[in-house]
Amino acid sequence: MRDVILSSTGWVVERSKHVKIKEGNVSTLLDKYVDRLGKKHPEEKELFPFLQDNELAEWLFVVEILNHCFWPDPGKPRWEIEYKGKWYSGYWALEASLLRALQQYRMPVHKAEFLAGLNTEDLKNIFSGRGEIPLFKERLENLKEAGEILLERWEGSITNVIEEAGGSALKLVELLKDNFWSFKDEAKYLGNKVYFYKRAQIFPADLHAKLGGKSWGRFRDVNMLTAFADYKLPQVLRHLGIMEYDSYLAGKIDSFQFLTAGSEEEIEIRAATIQACELIRRKAQTEKGLQLTSLDVDQWLWSLGQENAFRRYPYHRTRTIYY
Repeated sequence: MRDVILSSTGWVVERSKHVKIKEGNVSTLLDKYVDRLGKKHPEEKELFPFLQDNELAEWLFVVEILNHCFWPDPGKPRWEIEYKGKWYSGYWALEASLLRALQQYRMPVHKAEFLAGLNTEDLKNIFSGRGEIPLFKERLENLKEAGEILLERWEGSITNVIEEAGGSALKLVELLKDNFWSFKDEAKYLGNKVYFYKRAQIFPADLHAKLGGKSWGRFRDVNMLTAFADYKLPQVLRHLGIMEYDSYLAGKIDSFQFLTAGSEEEIEIRAATIQACELIRRKAQTEKGLQLTSLDVDQWLWSLGQENAFRRYPYHRTRTIYY
């Protein structure tokens, strides 16, 4: 699985028309930010003390089904959620909305039976707050699909899928993309298949982090996952001078024009993101002696992207269920 993702995205980068990786700038990046590299995910089980490990795995699966595309259209308010007196946006609003539904609304959002029978009004209630979450119809369809497939093939629980993976994060990714349509994150570039599997990969990675590598989060090959090709990482990589766009693509992104899902430009951005993270990982080892995983590099870049200092350029805008 890792080889398939890296080889297909590497093939794109070699032929890319609009996006280039500036290898020479990686050493400067490492010199400047090496003290912030290689920090591991903290154990997070304590954030969900009311959930048993199997319930947390089920709840997190629902999170990953919905973990995509939170930004608003230009001129529209961003989607925000109030939970326990605090307002959240983006990914944190997603977690808050599902925790609120579970704790305050008594909705068993982690159960396949609930997902399979989910209706529009219930989901509107779950996401109620300020603004509107994008791709509402697609989110509803994907949740219902997941519930139905779990009931049909895995006795209603994602833990049976995890068990079938046999402690392999890569096998779990394969099971997700082969059985759940919404996880089949693939594209075509110049007639060739390209594989990303962003949300399928982030599920075992988050399980591993939130469960401290234990229970349903114990995977022997979690370090074999690639970086997650989303819209925040390329924003940071561009700011750092590691990814460079030609004037045509830069103009589109900087003027907030949408990129079509599956377009050459979008595929090039995502492929370069994965390859740039691999380049950083390798150079961190050879130049700084750091034994990093792709997840370490991904988490580091994502955390930088939460700071205003790394938002000089806009992120690219593509309406998609995959990130």
